[in-house]
Amino acid sequence: MNSNNKYRNKYCGEITIEDAGKTVRIGGWINSIRNLGSLVFLTVRDESGIVQVISEESEKLSDLTRESTVTITGTVQKRSGNVNPNMKTGEIEIILDTIEVLGKCENVLPFEINRSKEANEETRLKYRYLDLRRRPLLNNLMMRSKIAKVARDYFHDNGFVEIETPMMIKSTPEGARDYLVPSRIHNGKFYALPQSPQIYKQLLMLSGFDRYIQLARCFRDEDLRADRQPEFTQIDMELSFVDVDEILEINEGFFKKLFKEVLNIDLEEHFQRMTYKEAMESYGSDKPDIRFDMKIQDISDLVKDCGFSVFTSAIENGGSVRAIVAKNASSVYTRKEIDKLTEYAKGIGAKGLAYVRWVDEPNASFKKFMSEEELSAIYERLGAEKGDVILIVADKNSTVLSTLGALRLVVAKRLDIIPDVFKFLWIVHFPFFEYDEESGEWLAMHHPFTMPKEECLQYLDTDPSKVIAKAYDLTLNGVELSSGSMRITDYELQQKMFKALKLTDEEIEAKFGFLVEAYKYGAPPHGGMGIGLDRVTMLMCKADSLRDVTAFPKVQNASELMSACPAEVDDESLEVLGIKVVNKED
Repeated sequence: MNSNNKYRNKYCGEITIEDAGKTVRIGGWINSIRNLGSLVFLTVRDESGIVQVISEESEKLSDLTRESTVTITGTVQKRSGNVNPNMKTGEIEIILDTIEVLGKCENVLPFEINRSKEANEETRLKYRYLDLRRRPLLNNLMMRSKIAKVARDYFHDNGFVEIETPMMIKSTPEGARDYLVPSRIHNGKFYALPQSPQIYKQLLMLSGFDRYIQLARCFRDEDLRADRQPEFTQIDMELSFVDVDEILEINEGFFKKLFKEVLNIDLEEHFQRMTYKEAMESYGSDKPDIRFDMKIQDISDLVKDCGFSVFTSAIENGGSVRAIVAKNASSVYTRKEIDKLTEYAKGIGAKGLAYVRWVDEPNASFKKFMSEEELSAIYERLGAEKGDVILIVADKNSTVLSTLGALRLVVAKRLDIIPDVFKFLWIVHFPFFEYDEESGEWLAMHHPFTMPKEECLQYLDTDPSKVIAKAYDLTLNGVELSSGSMRITDYELQQKMFKALKLTDEEIEAKFGFLVEAYKYGAPPHGGMGIGLDRVTMLMCKADSLRDVTAFPKVQNASELMSACPAEVDDESLEVLGIKVVNKED
């Protein structure tokens, strides 16, 4: 640090016992004030940490207020006997010489900074600049910065070129609604904010760039959740002359470097891979948390001829009967608690929940409909024993799997059996299409540039259920971090794919004509993915929400409370854009 800086020559958290006897100058915010009459104790805070300052001149500090911005000059000394082991600077204190208030805190604080977690979240978000003074949030954003730096360094060292793609683009919806930007020069026409740089990064590969990287801002107009914001950052990449294995390998290398440098954690040499089919059938999710077992098991063959119509009718209608076993759970999951699980299951789409609670003897909710031999066969298949609870769902396969997948997570959290480790998992061999029961049509599971596996091309027109995509997701502890795929590079195949997705010639030309045209000039095999920087940070910080790793987040209705955004604009501004507001929010 520049010793001539008139505001500081040391950060608060960097002062150590080695500085004893030295004169230092610090700048920061008054964290606390304790006036004992003959002696005043201050703590001063900056982004590096906190340090204690003492003064015998209480009158000099009589007008000082907490959270005021100050610069202080003083002499460092070793604390006499009140060493604070919980502070990085707990061995020393500064004897005050001079103090200058640079910015006085004039107002009563809307909440206590050091206890802001106790404050209403709406209040904290309204005064976000104060909430960010809180150490945990500050630390989270510092870690986010480190993650971004490691990403840039790693990909640069591996031959990637950082290129910025446009922020105002043509509207080509990718599953969510676009945020639209009206054009002043071209009234009635609109730009869109990018949901991802997808098309542009593919065009870069066609342009001859071998490896592209960008920390890209992306925007999606969709409903918010704890792990979703309308604007987010993606570590976006694309590689030429590669196949799936090479893309997965380069990204495994990134995460191993990232976790070692930021958390000093050594990850496993190779991340586990699991097919989409296995993930859904064993865990009921395409982003399963594999830190604990409790796999879903199919018992349809054991109950297809039993006397319990709930089971038999589900199988007769093309569904299944499946179960999970919660080991040693009978003392936690009383009948009352199981009733709560049943209501939860109904709330997410199931018709009900059958169960076995094994205390001294197995007590099955469907016991009267089945023989002892049939019940014993179920227990043996599931590996159930005394102390366990079995949860069973019978319905169409999609409902059975999604319900048991959700119950699996709820039960594991309740039993506190999820280890505090980082477990990465690749999901591969995704279906190219998914069947929509409402419309009765096969719909694209991915964006229309995703490459099918070559051996599946023959089924595009005849049997969409057999088409597998060269697509892959990376998950961590049950959270999706990234999606990616190999891309179609053949002009005719791309046209065929558009047709399979029910796009008309007019729609193809209007939305993707420029990309289709580019394919006619020769395209290398290429693929890529986008890693959610925000989600990675959230997991590495062990934060509860993306709001905890985002400087100025939006809330559930996509508004920002601090600046009261979005907001109305004046009629003159709208008129210039050729826009008239028809319906206003009440």
